[in-house]
Amino acid sequence: MKRTEERKTQKTKAGKKPEKKPEKRVSRFDARLAQYYDELKWLYMELYDNESSFEYFVEMLRRAYKDRKQTLRAVDERRAGNPHMHHSNKMMGMMLYTENFGGDLNGVRERLDYFKECGVKYVHLMPLLDSPEDSSRSDGGYAVSDFRKVRPDLGTMEDLEKLTGSCHRRGIRVCLDFVMNHTSEDHAWAKAARAGDPMAQSRYCFYDSWDIPRKYEETMPQVFPETAPGNFTYFEDIGKIVMTTFYPFQWDLNYANPLVFNDMTENLLFLANRGVDIIRLDAVPYIWKELGTTCRNLPQVHSLVRMMNIACRVVCPSVLLLGEVVMEPSKVLPYFGTEEKPECDMLYNVTTMATIWHTMATRDVRLLAHQLRQIEYVPSNCIFQNYLRCHDDIGWGLDYKFLGQFGSAEAPHKKYLNDWFTGKWYGSPARGELYNDSEWMQDARLCGTTASLCGIESALYEQNEDALARGIAADVMLHALMLTLRGIPVFYSGDEIGMLNDYDYHNDPGRQADSRNIHRGRMDWELAEERHDPETPTGRIFGEISKLIKIRKNNDIFHSDAHVYPVFTGDNRVLGVEREYGGKRMLGLFNFSAESVKTEIETADRIDLADPEREYLHSDGPVSEYWIEPYGFRWLLEK
Repeated sequence: MKRTEERKTQKTKAGKKPEKKPEKRVSRFDARLAQYYDELKWLYMELYDNESSFEYFVEMLRRAYKDRKQTLRAVDERRAGNPHMHHSNKMMGMMLYTENFGGDLNGVRERLDYFKECGVKYVHLMPLLDSPEDSSRSDGGYAVSDFRKVRPDLGTMEDLEKLTGSCHRRGIRVCLDFVMNHTSEDHAWAKAARAGDPMAQSRYCFYDSWDIPRKYEETMPQVFPETAPGNFTYFEDIGKIVMTTFYPFQWDLNYANPLVFNDMTENLLFLANRGVDIIRLDAVPYIWKELGTTCRNLPQVHSLVRMMNIACRVVCPSVLLLGEVVMEPSKVLPYFGTEEKPECDMLYNVTTMATIWHTMATRDVRLLAHQLRQIEYVPSNCIFQNYLRCHDDIGWGLDYKFLGQFGSAEAPHKKYLNDWFTGKWYGSPARGELYNDSEWMQDARLCGTTASLCGIESALYEQNEDALARGIAADVMLHALMLTLRGIPVFYSGDEIGMLNDYDYHNDPGRQADSRNIHRGRMDWELAEERHDPETPTGRIFGEISKLIKIRKNNDIFHSDAHVYPVFTGDNRVLGVEREYGGKRMLGLFNFSAESVKTEIETADRIDLADPEREYLHSDGPVSEYWIEPYGFRWLLEK
């Protein structure tokens, strides 16, 4: 015994140490979860105070991570080293309806070369998840009956994965809508609720009498007062009242129930695991309901979005959240969160879009300059999406307090804008239609393609070459402005070739009730064939816009992180936008009038990126004069 102990001592002295058990390796999932765990639990318990539901939520995240394919995990790792790669001046987007662009998902996949030609680096596929045919045609597919199934006429989930895979191999990101606020009444949860299942009913806002709904109606605004009045619907077959903020066939989900949040987050991650890179959170301000409030933009909404952001950071960190917040800047900006605790990675610059069209009708840039100042500073990790047109209408949610100092009252001003863009105002070249026109609400919205609203349609109809030249110039100038603003420019499919309004919807019983279908026409591929012929309107538009996209791509001054702010030009018809990045400065000048305008700016050695051969008119000491043609623009880069 003594000798044995001596031998052990000798081995120890010789430098050999007793063997240690290998340390357990921490998985990537556990490492990410540990980084956010305390905050996640605090937010979750503050809302729900339910330990078992939180534990289920964490295990759901683990399942989602295990379900993520190695190819997508590789994408996560590549982007981890450059999380803000989408802030590049090379990033361009295009939004489209699958059925209109390619017929189905495979048809879109066959057209990927077109995206490359247009300089598109990410594609936003409008709603394509399974939804009843009648509601999908009347609301654009925002009544989802199955979050894990593609509409049969568009393809399958396997087709979606093939498309996202093909896009990734070409360096293109894919964006998909995620309808958060409600489901279709044909969703499995809604069917079970209608059959009397109390657990399923708890997923929605069900009421036995009108007592509580009437109290809600006292403070809840109506979204569609003319086409879908009220926020509740009585269903006689079950004797229940259901909250239906948007349409009667869209049942609002009850996010006060942790089951709803858990399962909807799992649905979101399911789509991310099919290769979707950007999740558009539809109608996100509406998802939390509380008596005595507007049921919009409540603090709980921000907690829910922050938790969804954390879920993506843990499971699929390359996936970004795009928030749809169609409200004034003071309501929009909070959805970015903070740099330390971000919520949405991207937001729509919806107010700027509406204000640009206001400026087209008024030929006065003061409101637009004022609005650009309000959004000059945003967290460095967050970014706006800029666009001229989208699938939706143009709502005139402008700053009427600011306009009031110039004598513009809200109701008559909205009427003027709508009269101008529907061609009722004498001399207006625009051609559009109204949506949700309510005489008593006086809050109609506008529909139409960019080309038709710029006057190209009326000029072609009248065969007026001068008017056509002005319409094309206006169209190109607006796109130049969109490319100048800070953020990611996004085209609405068809705008790049100047597609006009599609009036055929008036003859389709399934579409004629929704005037937004006027700008939701099928992609005109025959017209697109003219895009390389500079003698055609399509060729002129496509050629000019393509040139601008290439200029933006090749000049870092257009980087999405540039400091961008409005500057005074001395003429209310001309918008001045300064960009500063990497020690360089560029001044953009945009003439919103049909007359040539002379403007004075600080003298400097500049080159017009859009037309290097064009020089300033006259220089006298500290001031230089520039002529800007009707609906013209200048990109003046300091040398």
